[in-house]
Amino acid sequence: MATLLLCLAGPMQSWGTTSRFDERDTQLEPSKSGVLGLVCAALGRDRAEPVDDLAALRMGVRVDREGIPMQDYHTARGAVNAKGEKSKHPIVSKRYYLSDAVFLVGLDGNYNLLTRIHDALRAPYWPLCLGRKSFVPSLPVYLPDGVVDADLITALQEAPSLVEAENTNEFQSVAVTQRVVLEDDTEGAMRFDEPVAPFAERRFGPRFVKTIDLAMGGSDAPRPIDT
Repeated sequence: MATLLLCLAGPMQSWGTTSRFDERDTQLEPSKSGVLGLVCAALGRDRAEPVDDLAALRMGVRVDREGIPMQDYHTARGAVNAKGEKSKHPIVSKRYYLSDAVFLVGLDGNYNLLTRIHDALRAPYWPLCLGRKSFVPSLPVYLPDGVVDADLITALQEAPSLVEAENTNEFQSVAVTQRVVLEDDTEGAMRFDEPVAPFAERRFGPRFVKTIDLAMGGSDAPRPIDT
């Protein structure tokens, strides 16, 4: 079993799953549709091409630094309403994003597919973004040792932190834990971010995720917390 690790870090990220019309939301961690969209950009896969092989990958997200939810002031002129008429006035939309977040994303599945994605992330076909085209990564998404011969939880648990400790001189007498969001086959919180058709069709189905408190660098079993 293999896991591919990706670094998603940037001053601005947005991972919406319920956006409608003039309000664009964001989850507190990357969505599966957003991550697979980034993977498609790296592979050079057109929006009209199938993504069944990518959707079959199991995803987990380790939150190395929580993002600060913020709202962007955005206006649009010449927008068309439901009747096909252009608005005479600028339309103000609410666009939410995360500030200064850092995530370690793991994809678990077919080894050959993971290695192809890993190679593509090193030299992506199209530019990579963190949920929106204008939100570019501040660190490379590609990790040199990104393909790990381990299951998803072990890979996320043993990978070094993507952020430096705020106080490296302080002795830590207790185990460090990180919030991790894992995809689950049968139960958990429901997210509608599973691609069920090519991205051009904008059709997404439900999947379950569980939030766990993971002891870093050790063998302690993950402890479930409220989702």
